[in-house]
Amino acid sequence: MVRTPEEFHRMPREYQKMLISQITINTEGELSGGDDYALMFLPLAPTSEERQVCAERAAEEYDHYKIGKRILADLGVDTSYMESQSISERMLFADDRMHTCSTWAERGVYSYIGEETAMVMLREFAESSYKPWAEAVRTIIQDERIHIAHGARVCRNLAETEEGREQLQAALDRLWPMFVGILGSPNTKRSQAVVRYGLRKTTNAEAIELWREKVLPRIANLGLRVPE
Repeated sequence: MVRTPEEFHRMPREYQKMLISQITINTEGELSGGDDYALMFLPLAPTSEERQVCAERAAEEYDHYKIGKRILADLGVDTSYMESQSISERMLFADDRMHTCSTWAERGVYSYIGEETAMVMLREFAESSYKPWAEAVRTIIQDERIHIAHGARVCRNLAETEEGREQLQAALDRLWPMFVGILGSPNTKRSQAVVRYGLRKTTNAEAIELWREKVLPRIANLGLRVPE
């Protein structure tokens, strides 16, 4: 267990680089997630109530960004440059499919299926060997559960009609490869090293399987098929 920034700086350089990379990637993703809710999903919302929910989710994502920013600042890393970047300039989550959703069905699938990838990682980060990060992530997890529940509601409402299920299937087909890619290449030595240092509990391949175990029953319950 690494309890303080001072202890962090006494750890092997490989540990330091892996932890900083992990938190930086997650932190950029949280900031872009806030932009997605505010700039992409809110205009798609069919009612004022749904617009309000999107605005609330955006605020939470920005809070998550600030949590990561604070943890990194304690380690001597400044992420404020991200705040002046557009989404297209942020390269750690460089997948256009993530930021080009154009239907309310894609909005639901994004959270109900896609944000579960984040939960897989966050649950592992909550047991990180770097204690300040582990403790901070537990706050983020509470909000992410709400995000997934909102996506579930959107999907279930749409799945009540054949037209809605067709929209959901089209959304899932387009976004599925991107969701799988978020968790990284299945077999990499780097993911094994991250596990060895206690920064994660699973390799990329194991994380992908955990995510599939979570989302496959959801897909079936919506009356959808898993994309090839």
